Amino acid sequence: MQYRYVNILVCALGLSVIVSCAGPGKKKSEEVSPDSTSTLAERPLRKVLIYPYWVTTAQFAGYYVGNVKGIYRKYGIDVEIIPYNPQKKLSELMYSGKPCFALLWLSNAIRQKSGGLDIVDIAQLSTRSSLMLLAKKTSGIKTIQDMDGKKAGIWAGYEMQPKALFKKFNVNVEIIPIGSTNNLFLNDGVEITNASWYDEYHSILNSGYNKEELETFFFWEYDLNFLEDGIYALQYTVDKYPGLCHDFVQATLESLLYAFDHPEESIAIVLQLQRDAEIPASRAHQQWMLDRFRDLLLQPGRVINTELPEKQYQQVAKILLDAGLIRKIPAYGTFHVRYETLKNPEL
Repeated sequence: MQYRYVNILVCALGLSVIVSCAGPGKKKSEEVSPDSTSTLAERPLRKVLIYPYWVTTAQFAGYYVGNVKGIYRKYGIDVEIIPYNPQKKLSELMYSGKPCFALLWLSNAIRQKSGGLDIVDIAQLSTRSSLMLLAKKTSGIKTIQDMDGKKAGIWAGYEMQPKALFKKFNVNVEIIPIGSTNNLFLNDGVEITNASWYDEYHSILNSGYNKEELETFFFWEYDLNFLEDGIYALQYTVDKYPGLCHDFVQATLESLLYAFDHPEESIAIVLQLQRDAEIPASRAHQQWMLDRFRDLLLQPGRVINTELPEKQYQQVAKILLDAGLIRKIPAYGTFHVRYETLKNPEL
């Protein structure tokens, strides 16, 4: 599934956190204003789009479950989840005439913002990066220093974290761009590969390896915690429809908790959607994915984070700047807003 990341970079510089659409200068939607002055129970449903950064999988279970179970409707929102399409430009959805929420990882969102897309982080759900480097214990690699002189299979377009790690430890690693398969690592073409905890790592385990046979190096353990899933909106949408943005985040948090609390029901919903879309499905893999997302998102006290720490924002932005991937670091105050402050004037 690594080719997900390549497609993300090519079509929209990555989609893994949420972005809001219906920007200025476009034809107004025929729908009722998303922030019309009435209670949630009285007002017509507010129509919005959701654009995941990948095809239907359990990593997005909260959104699918929230839609099927009517949680978004309880908050007065009628969602349409747009199937991922690597050929579709994000701007096409953002100016479609309906408010649109799209998923982005922090690093990709900073690049979008720096490139001129005026987006705002309204809920940073991820607090810990899922990405890691893997090595077989038979390779003799037990520490980052042991990687010196080795080869690493790294997703094309996602070399930034590994390069930062190798630079930090002053090790010389030859990076081999890889795409949609783990075969180079499995067949000993490289000693190291990258993987996400909720996806490729499990696929490698299913290829016949026990976890005791693998060395794992999570980037967050080495102070390279590039945050992932979060909810983004156009600044225009935040300004014009603050109540809608607030309610969408609230509904999403409730939907995520429901999905985590009802895993069998959630997996059944995801599997049915995968069958409908003719996507190859594995119940065991989807269960692993949902479990790992629960581990990544759910904080003590059954709380899901929505805050973006400025320190982590500045760290990622600085690495992007030093790598020449952005020309200027967007001001933190223009990049993140607490969703709790976004409410209808009448509420």
